[in-house]
Amino acid sequence: MNMTFDEYQVAARSTAIYPEAMKVVYPTIGLAGETGEVAEKVKKTLRDAGGTFAGERRDAIAAELGDVLWYVAMIAADLDLSLDQVARLNVEKLRSRVARHRLHGSGDNR
Repeated sequence: MNMTFDEYQVAARSTAIYPEAMKVVYPTIGLAGETGEVAEKVKKTLRDAGGTFAGERRDAIAAELGDVLWYVAMIAADLDLSLDQVARLNVEKLRSRVARHRLHGSGDNR
């Protein structure tokens, strides 16, 4: 099944169960936890499988990435941003950095 970021965001939003008072905060904390789970699975793949990302290990990382995407989608929704908008702005930022030869380095405003 193909879907846009916005279609995903709408579908994911229907599963969001957290207090209104915790908007932005709850999914941000969840995002931190899920990114840690992705990192752990990558670390264990390096340690236990010689860095071979295949089969069940690859599938497990994909599942965790889905959780990361869910939390990103909820943060964006809580801020009245569409995922399509967030993705478009990010590509524009990256293209600008490439055009200005500023892809490498650090800092948000390079």
